[in-house]
Parts: sequence; C-alpha cells; structure tokens
Amino acid sequence: MFEVVIGLEVHVQLNTNSKLFCSCATSFGEEPNTNVCPTCLGLPGALPVLNKEAVHKAIMLGTALKSEINQKSIFNRKNYFYPDLPSGYQISQFEVPIVGLGQLVIDFPDGSQKTIGVTRAHLENDAGKNIHAGPVSHVDLNRAGTPLLEIVSEPDMRTAEEALLYLKKLHSIVRYLGISDANMQEGSFRCDVNVSIRPKGDTNLYTRCEIKNMNSFKFIEKAIAYEVNRHIEAWEDGIHSTEIVQETRLFNPDSGETRSMRGKEDAADYRYFPDPDLRPVIITEEMMEKYSQIPELPDEKKARFVKDYHIKDYDASVITSQLEMAHFFEEMLEEGISGKNAVTWLTVELQGRLSDSITNSPVDAKKLATIVKRIEDNTISGKAAKEVLDYLMENDASVDDVIDKLGLKQVSDDGALFAIIDEILANNPEKVAEYKAGKEKLLAFFVGQTMKASKGSANPQKVNELLKQRLA
Repeated sequence: MFEVVIGLEVHVQLNTNSKLFCSCATSFGEEPNTNVCPTCLGLPGALPVLNKEAVHKAIMLGTALKSEINQKSIFNRKNYFYPDLPSGYQISQFEVPIVGLGQLVIDFPDGSQKTIGVTRAHLENDAGKNIHAGPVSHVDLNRAGTPLLEIVSEPDMRTAEEALLYLKKLHSIVRYLGISDANMQEGSFRCDVNVSIRPKGDTNLYTRCEIKNMNSFKFIEKAIAYEVNRHIEAWEDGIHSTEIVQETRLFNPDSGETRSMRGKEDAADYRYFPDPDLRPVIITEEMMEKYSQIPELPDEKKARFVKDYHIKDYDASVITSQLEMAHFFEEMLEEGISGKNAVTWLTVELQGRLSDSITNSPVDAKKLATIVKRIEDNTISGKAAKEVLDYLMENDASVDDVIDKLGLKQVSDDGALFAIIDEILANNPEKVAEYKAGKEKLLAFFVGQTMKASKGSANPQKVNELLKQRLA
C-alpha cells in the first residue's frame, strides 16, 4: 500500500495596473508585444523599479493565510534561459520571501477539516508566452514582467480531492481579497503540481515529479490520478529509480496523460544571487497596519451566515465558495425573505437553470427574492414559482406581471374554495363516509381533487384547512 504526497505551487497574477518593475500595462488580450518597454524586454541599461501595490497585496494575502510577514525581504535573480525570458533571469525571492510560514484550512463535505501548511509566498515577475504553430514558434512578451505571487504549500496533501479543496479555497480567498481576478482561462491563477508516493507508514520523501502550468481543476485532478498510477506501477515493477526521475512534466488533456518536458532543476542550478539593481523591501509598521485590514473572508462569512440566517453549514459553504454567489445571497436577504428559502432558490432552482456564472444570470437577486416572497405570502405555490422562474430565464419582466400573465395567483377566498370543496364531497359520498369512519388518509385524496378542480390555483394550506372544517 502506498501513500500519495502532493505539494502545490500556485502562481497568482496580481491585478495591478502596471507590471512589477516597470510602468507597462498588464491588460490581457492586447496585440502581441505591445505592452513592452526596455525594462521588461531586458535591454541593457534599463533599471527595475518595484511596484508598491504588489507589496500591499502580498501583505493582504499573508494576513489571510495567518502567515509570518517579513518586514525586510530581498529580491534575487533566478537564472535560466528560455525564449520567453528576454533578460536571461527572473527576478524572484529566494532566501527571504515577503510572506513566510502560514496555513490554509480545507473543508470536507462531511464537515471535517484539515490544515495545510503554507511554506511561503514570494513576489516575482512573470515570463512571456510561447506560441507554437507547427514548425514555427512565436514569443509574445506582453505578459513578461507582470507581478506574480507564488504560493508554495507544504507537501501535506494526500489525495487529489485534498489538492482541489486547497486550490478552490485559495482561489476563493484571492477573489475575496480582490488582489487578482484569478481567471484560470487567462492564466491569472495557475498551478504546478508536485507528486510523489511512498509506502504506507514511511515518512521519507521520495522522487517527485512536477506537472507544470495547470489552469483547470478538472485537468489537475486527472493529471494527479495519472501520475500516481505511473509512480505506483514503477514501484511495483521494481523500476522506480530508473522510471521515476525528478523532472518537469506536461499534461495532455486529450490523452489524459503526462509526458516528460525537461529535467527538474534544483535551487543550485538557478544560481540565485541578490539582484544588484533592487534594494531590500522594507515594510513599515504603518503599511502593516493599513494592509492587514482585510475584507471578510469565506470562513468568516460562512460562520456569519450560519449564525445570522440559520442555514446549514454545508449550504453556507456552497454559497460562500464564490464571492459573487455570496453577494447574490445577501442581496436576496435584503428583501426580507427567509434564509432557508433563499438557499433553496439560489443553489437549487436558479443554479440548476444556469449554464454560466451567476454574474451572467438573466434573473437578478431582487427578482429571485421577489419570487420567494410571493411563495411566503401565499400569492403563488412553489410549483407556480418554478413556472415564473422559467419564464423569467427567457423574458425580461417583473415577477408580479408574470404571475398575472400566466394566471398563477393562488385562490385563497373561502367562498370560492368552499364551492369547489362542496361539489367534490357531494360527488364522493362513499369516500366521505370512509373518512368519517376513521380513514383519515383520504384527506390527501380530497386535497388532490380540489387542487385539480381549481387547476392548481387553490392555496394548498387553505384547502387543507377548509376541507377539515367541512369533513368535521
């Protein structure tokens, strides 16, 4: 039996307006090689100047991860030679990162938790992008120099599930802090996955492989599964030392396999040394005080939702996992509806009809809350409310106008309902006699007949009440 050992290196692109060491824009999707200058092109004589906003955002993340924040940190040159790195080195942090030891708590569906250690988070500038077209490769340096926070975990994860829970929690925290859009499709939140295995009970760390630049939760899960199986087979076949070597691998989403990209370097191979053009980063007490005042995070918001709105832990976890959904939920509650009903109509009814992000929902929070309110005040039934929601998913209209247009308003008038009930009882004298003889389950039959006769417009609660009066 084997135990899986997983560590993650997450690269978060910070949403500053300009790059880490120059004033070039960080906007995505521009014409290739237009957001560049002598500094990010690595031209001789161009000097870097640190973007202070990146430092502020690093302090915020360190606070959120309960990390040690080094008030003095230094930048190093990490030397390697690739076409997308024009200077021949990356400016990063090695000996003294801006964010030190911290932690992140992950939540399992059964309510249990696990603490994952965070080794460090350091600032560095991103490389450019290689674009391969058949036998020709192009280099776009627009991304070169954009500010990154690389968040390195301890090798504390033992399953792909734990890795995904860690990544999703970190993704959520970054979005709550507002330090990055964390758009995985655009590469603003990407991950290097380090995987190794060891015999159960063994505490040694064996040869690991790094799966590079993953930007999809689904692909990360598949890549880990493939890599774990590859390691296990090598151990069982007795060829672990020859087949499993320290290397960087790439994941092929079409085949679901990883393949070797290059040998994995050790720190010594990068020949780190302090960058002579950059002075140490000094964080003052005033900066610490200002930027450690962070917004409410997912865990705090979840606890507040459970306490204030009396919803289940699991439901609160689902809602707070995405900042936009949490805001949507709070907007619904501003309309004065119950937390329990808001959860159901947001997470089950609306989410079940959406194929896109909730930010693109054709039904906003106020409209959805109004539908719930009309159920709570007995204007419409739950079934009718679903018809209203279906209509609003395709048409822009007010909730009350749709209720009138579709004729869904519940009948609660005693006189009108008594007329229907009396006719049903008159047409079913045998069942009335059986009910009065003690067969009380027949009440459901009479309710069903009344609802059918009213074409679903009768208020079920009122029908129950009036039927019991008549049958008594």
